[in-house]
Amino acid sequence: MADNELATSAQRRAFVLRNHTCVIGYGRRTAGPSMSIVHYVMDGDRIVFLTMSERQKAKAVKRGVPLSVCVLAGRKGGLAWPPEYLVVDGASELVTDMDYVVDCAFGIGEIMRGEPLPAASRPRVLDMMTREKRVAIRFTPESTFHSPSVHPQSDGKGGTKPMVHGLGARLPW
Repeated sequence: MADNELATSAQRRAFVLRNHTCVIGYGRRTAGPSMSIVHYVMDGDRIVFLTMSERQKAKAVKRGVPLSVCVLAGRKGGLAWPPEYLVVDGASELVTDMDYVVDCAFGIGEIMRGEPLPAASRPRVLDMMTREKRVAIRFTPESTFHSPSVHPQSDGKGGTKPMVHGLGARLPW
C-alpha cells in the first residue's frame, strides 16, 4: 500500500470496510494493555465484534475503559505483507440484544468461512450465542492513526531503494 492510500477520510473508511480483522486494545488495571485479535463486521460506520459477556473486553466496556482498534490489512489467504494497519480510537457500547448478536455472528461467520452461513443454521447460532452469553461490542470511530510500513524495495538494478522512515499522524475519522 502506498503511503498516500490512507490520506483521506474516505480512504481510511474504505480500508476499514474492506478488512475484517483487528486487534482490540485497552488498558488494564494491573498489567500492560490487553490485546486480542477478532473478526468484525460493519454496522454503518461502526465496527462490531462479539465476545462473551464475562470476558475482559466486555467488562472494560462496562467500566467505560476506552478501546483502540488496530485494523489489519488482509489479502486472500491471510494478512498483508508488508503489514499495513490503521489504528482507530473511539467510543464503544455493549449490545445485548440477541437478534443483533446473531445477525453479527452471521456476518462474522461469513467472513471466517468465506461464504454465507445457511439461514437454516440460525437456531443453532442463536443457541450457541445464548449458551456462551455472547454480546456485541459496537465501536464508533472518532480518530485514526497511521504510520506507513517501510520495507526494502528493489531499485530495478539489482539493489534496493533507501528506506525512508516517517512519522505517523493522528487524523479525524
